[in-house]
Amino acid sequence: MRKHSKVYLGLKWMIFIFIGFSACTGKTEKAQPNILFIMADDHSTRAISCYDGIFAEKAKTVNIDRIAEEGMRFTNAFCTNSICSPSRATILTGKYSHKNGLYCLGQSFNMSQQTTVGLLGAAGYQTAVYGKWHL
Repeated sequence: MRKHSKVYLGLKWMIFIFIGFSACTGKTEKAQPNILFIMADDHSTRAISCYDGIFAEKAKTVNIDRIAEEGMRFTNAFCTNSICSPSRATILTGKYSHKNGLYCLGQSFNMSQQTTVGLLGAAGYQTAVYGKWHL
């Protein structure tokens, strides 16, 4: 019995070591940075404390501030169309409303256009939208 126990124990260790080494391929993939784009309606940068606006001390946005500290902030961005759907279509396509075809609420978005979401997907990112969409 003891011989069989030692053989099985040795076999188990060999399998364990083989599995462990097979997991070590030696390749290291370059990690892609995470991208989190937060867009909210109807407020200025002064409503988020990481932008040091007039409300920075009165209404702290500590979680958004932490994300901004670890990443980047848009400090020179403009809304070219103040209507919900057209402004989102502009962000998705990088085109003005007269170029992407979405001028007002109630229109359908032309999904055949190249979008930032499609480009990110082609680059290996998984994308998702949470919250208000209106497209």
